[in-house]
Parts: sequence; C-alpha cells; structure tokens
Amino acid sequence: MTASQSAHLTLASVRSSVREARLFTAQTLSKWGLPDDSETHFATQLIVSELATNAVLHTCGLSPTFTVCLVLDEKSTLHVRVTDSHPDWPRHLPAAEQHDSGRGMAIVRTLTAERGGRLVVQSTDEGGKAVHVSYPCPEAAPRHLAE
Repeated sequence: MTASQSAHLTLASVRSSVREARLFTAQTLSKWGLPDDSETHFATQLIVSELATNAVLHTCGLSPTFTVCLVLDEKSTLHVRVTDSHPDWPRHLPAAEQHDSGRGMAIVRTLTAERGGRLVVQSTDEGGKAVHVSYPCPEAAPRHLAE
C-alpha cells in the first residue's frame, strides 16, 4: 500500500487569493498525475474556488488567512479541506435568481454528490471551522498505486 500524498497552502483572506487557491489546486492535481482535462480535475478546482471564496467573503475580516489542504490517500480518495478562523459555519440559503451570490455551497454539495462523496463541516481547536469534502478519484488510481 502506498502512502498518501498531501499539499497545503495558507493564503491571506483577500479576493486575489481565490485565484491562487485554484491555481495551487490545479498544479497539485497535475503533479499527482490527474489528467488536466478530467472531470475530477475541473470539479476539484471549482470546489476549492467556491470554498475559498466563502472563506474570503463570509468571514467579515475576522479570519486573516485561510488554508487549502489537498490529500490523495492510499485508496485513491481525494480530500479537500478549506479552513479559516471564523467560527460561523456556512449556511444553506436559497439562491434567488436575482442575486449574484448564494450558490457556492449548493455547487459544492452538487459536485460532491455527483462524485459519490461527502461534505462535512467541523469546528477547529482554534475556534474556526474546516469544510471537508472527499470523494473517490479513480483517475489517480493507476499512477498513484504505481508509486
């Protein structure tokens, strides 16, 4: 059995960090051998983008940083975690058609469910929260198991 692979990046809670989080995710998944044009590659970038956006926009300046952590475990399950120091958990709000926001967690839930995964929100020891998404990543299995 091979060991899991992991990567993490802590960023300032500013809008430009969302792009950096997405780029970090894309580069990490490519480094781990996931095809750049795979659905999992695209979905994971979108999930990280939405979670990073929430960490920046909805912490009201009370979380100066957020951390993106990616883990590909020995069973080829991909784990995505975004942690910030704000205590309030994401709320499930209905997205009104006339609003430009409010759809992020719905997108994350849908993409996670489509992959047979799960989404969990947990409090951190430091008083913040971690949004954790995990799902099977069959595209990683051949290379990951060969390492």
